[in-house]
Formats: sequence, C-alpha cells, structure tokens
Amino acid sequence: MMYYSSESSDSENNAESCSLDFSYLMLDTDSLDVHLKNSVREQHLRRYALHKFQSKITETSQGKCYSGTRPRCSDEDESVRHYQCMSTSASDGDPDLDTENVHDTITLNLQLQHNMLLTLPFEIIKFSNLKSLDLSNNNLSHINDFLLQLPELEKLYLHNNSIMDDGLPKDLSTLRKLRELNLSGNHLTRVPTQVYGMSGLRFLYLGSNRISEVLPDIRSLQSLQVLHLGGNLLETVPDELGELQQLGALVLCDNRLRYLPRAISNLTRLRSLLLHKNILCCLPVGVVKLRGITELSLRDNPLVTRFVNSCARELMYNPPSLLELAARVIKLKRLEYTSQDLPQTLVTYLSSGHRCVNPKCKGMYFTSCVEHIKFVDFCGMYRVPLMHYLCSSRCSSKTPDYYRASSSESESEDDEPAARMKRVLLG
Repeated sequence: MMYYSSESSDSENNAESCSLDFSYLMLDTDSLDVHLKNSVREQHLRRYALHKFQSKITETSQGKCYSGTRPRCSDEDESVRHYQCMSTSASDGDPDLDTENVHDTITLNLQLQHNMLLTLPFEIIKFSNLKSLDLSNNNLSHINDFLLQLPELEKLYLHNNSIMDDGLPKDLSTLRKLRELNLSGNHLTRVPTQVYGMSGLRFLYLGSNRISEVLPDIRSLQSLQVLHLGGNLLETVPDELGELQQLGALVLCDNRLRYLPRAISNLTRLRSLLLHKNILCCLPVGVVKLRGITELSLRDNPLVTRFVNSCARELMYNPPSLLELAARVIKLKRLEYTSQDLPQTLVTYLSSGHRCVNPKCKGMYFTSCVEHIKFVDFCGMYRVPLMHYLCSSRCSSKTPDYYRASSSESESEDDEPAARMKRVLLG
C-alpha cells in the first residue's frame, strides 16, 4: 500500500497548469537534453516575441508607430503569430535572442518518468523555478550534484531506478524546500545519511529496497508525516522512531521485525500502522494508548497465524537465580554494604538493578524480566496479543491495569481505541 501527499494548494494547481511532460518517450540522456534545450529556447523566443508585440502596441498608442495604424488584435493568438515571424530572424544577431544562457522560469512541474536515463540531463538546471521533478522508472544509478541547483524543488520522485547507497549527492540539505522524497524501488541498503539532514521533509518513501538498519538519527526528521519502510530487510527499528511527533502513517510491512519498540506508543498523531508480513509475536502494550489510530494491519504475522506454536515456548517463565533473589532482597530492604564487605563483581551486579516497568509495582529485577502476554479485543472481534514485561510472576495478577494513565480509568476507556479503529487487517 502506498501513501501519497494529500496536501493541496494554489501552488500545486499552478504546477499542474505549468507542466512540461516528456514521460513515456523512451529517451536517453542526450536526446532528452536536446528536447529540454529546445523547450527552453522556444519559451524564450515566445516571451521575446510577446515583449516585442506589446512594445509595438505601446508605441502605436503613443502615435509613434511608423504605419500610423494600431494593431487590432492584442490577444494571445496574435502574439503567437508574431512569435512565429520573429523566430525566423533569431539569427540576426539581436542580443535579446541569446538562447544559450536563458532559464525556464515558467515550468513548475517536469515529468521525465519512464525513459531510458542513465544520468540526469544537464539542461535540467535551467528550470530554476521547478517545484516538482519526476524521474521515476528510469535506469538512474547516480544523481548528479547539479540537482542541487534547483532551490525551489518541493517534490522529488526517484522511485524504481537503480540508485545505490553512494548514488545521491553528499549534501541534500541545500534543498531546503523539499517536502516529499520518493526513493522506493532502488538498491539502497541503508537509509541515506543525507536524508537525516533534511529536517523539512514531510513524506519519505523508502519501500522495496534492501535496507537493514535505521539509525537513531531518524529523530531529526521532526516534520515527517509519512514514513514508508515497507519491503526491506529490517529486523529492528530504533526507539528514536517514537520521537517523530508529527508522524501520521508508519509503514513497516514486509520486513523481518520480531518486536516493536515500546516508544511506538509515543506517536500520538499516528493514524495508520501497517505491520503485515513480519514475524511479530506480539505488540507493545502501549499500542492501546494510540487512541487516534484508525488502521492497523497485522496479517501474515505469527501473532495471528501461529502464535501458540511460534511464541509460547519462548515466553515460558524462567525463575530468577538465587543470586538475583538475594540481590533483590538487599536492594528492596535497603541493606547497607560497602566495597569492603563484598567482592567487586557483586558490587557491580548490585548496581545493575532495574526497577520494574510496572509503575504500580515497587519491585526490582536484574536479569529475569518476565515477558507476559495479554490478549486484547480489537473491534470487538479480534484477539491481539500485547507484550507485558514483569519483574516477577506476582505482577501478572495486575497486568490488565498497569498500562493505564490513572487508576480512575475504566475498562471501557481502555477499549476506546478499539472502538474507534476502522480497520484491523489480520487475514
């Protein structure tokens, strides 16, 4: 499933009306360069002719026209006919007709998809006001640095090419107005480090690559609203993903994820969470807190299809060792000791204790943090296993309550996200 920008504005409507389309022509880079150059030249000649035509009208209205008669037509058709006459004299040496150093300032949307491009055509730098550039479905393996000479660019589509990790310019942060970047369907093995510096990005598509790692630097993309990482080789995602407070859609389907970080529950604006085709045995219990989520896709995961056989054995309770039990007593009873009383290894061990993640429990653990599964109803018909972490088996009697924000919340309030959920895709 692919998400697209839903933003709409007057500038987008203008982009549609000021588009230049060379898609589906099967052009190579050199051929496209010629087409772009001719387009810029034609636009310049048209502007030149229109300028001359308007000047002629002005002179006529001031009584300076040699014929003494004023042209009757001042509409666009007349200017086009005048342009056709003027273009035949383009070689007369008029400096205003220098077409080598002119830029296209009219085109806002340039469509070059479905050609045979191996590199970017150089003439692209002459489209200085370009807002949207579509280079998808070509044979690009490297994006030239002169892409950075398009300062107004807001949308860049590079999906379905052959771009590798070193195929992008070293610094993309100069494209400060870029809001949407699509790099899906390439040969990336990691999220390009250049992307982490693009703090203004709102839509980032990296699906169907070979990405096996997302760095904690993902936290820098604070404006991100859609993150698509489906169809990769991810086994884990970092906790820092939970810091993307504007995120509304997170696509992690078709990876190798076994667990999700608990920080996912911090994504309070999340509306769509796609997790199908992974090896998830359970979800973090904090998913219940995502009260705004309307779409949750879980199909083709062991938590739905093979939960008991795949996961139950791994979640069997292993009692803590005598060493841990003794250490718990020392810490809970606050028994005093010094480094002279105990070997250094035991002092270090005692300092490594963890408080129970259950806020209603005052317990402590060192290594035996028990994993406990609770099944929760979604949409009144699906039983979804959520992961709990317990410091001891005693906590299991209170596990239905421990994730609540306050003790005054009722069971119906816990079920509120399920009531709001529009789609839970389990099969």
